[in-house]
Amino acid sequence: MIELSGVGKIFPGGEGGFIALDHIDLSLPAGEFVAIVGKSGSGKSTLINLIAGIDRPSSGGIRVSGTMVNELDESRLAAWRGRNVGVVFQSFQLLPTLTILENVMLPMDFCQTLPPQQARERALRLLAQVGVADQADKLPSGLSGGQQQRAAIARALANDPPLIVADEPTGNLDSHTAQAVLQLLANLAQAGKTVLMVTHERDMTQFADRIVTLADGKVVAQTATAGHARRLPREVAYA
Repeated sequence: MIELSGVGKIFPGGEGGFIALDHIDLSLPAGEFVAIVGKSGSGKSTLINLIAGIDRPSSGGIRVSGTMVNELDESRLAAWRGRNVGVVFQSFQLLPTLTILENVMLPMDFCQTLPPQQARERALRLLAQVGVADQADKLPSGLSGGQQQRAAIARALANDPPLIVADEPTGNLDSHTAQAVLQLLANLAQAGKTVLMVTHERDMTQFADRIVTLADGKVVAQTATAGHARRLPREVAYA
């Protein structure tokens, strides 16, 4: 699914710039829930931004499902990302003037995936899947943090992308709601999605199949968890 070869990222500044990622080689299979961990400044967010095509590497190559992402021009990259990657942010990033339903429909409108009525029906199904269909006609400000994050996950699924990337999706949530969101992401992987998540959560062995540890822009460990043999999803109580 994902192959990185000699990937480096240098940000301008100071003498020689700041090395965020230092010649990373990494191969991740499809259909896994991968937790990317490490201290602040280790390069976690930079790594998933490069894989998602949000940013470009300074060196090396990134292949996702056979596509050399770093070789696409801007227009082709935007089209590829819209159909192949769903992004979940720590701060939700729902548009405040649109209802929850309209937020979930937006990626389908952008990529012209479905006509409006079918897009609406799919958005409602996705909101039901994540447990917030009853909030569809509300603005984001009317929802709790956990509800907004679940709506953001529904939006990430709008175009049925094979890859979901999540940058600290539980960072603004209480522990109970965070557990529900982690279980939801694990269930998505069980359903066949590849999920990459940057996290500061201390124990991801209950949810993730693989834990990749970064330090100073390098991969220092890659471990398959005891739960790698996928367990069946369980009922989740949403806050």
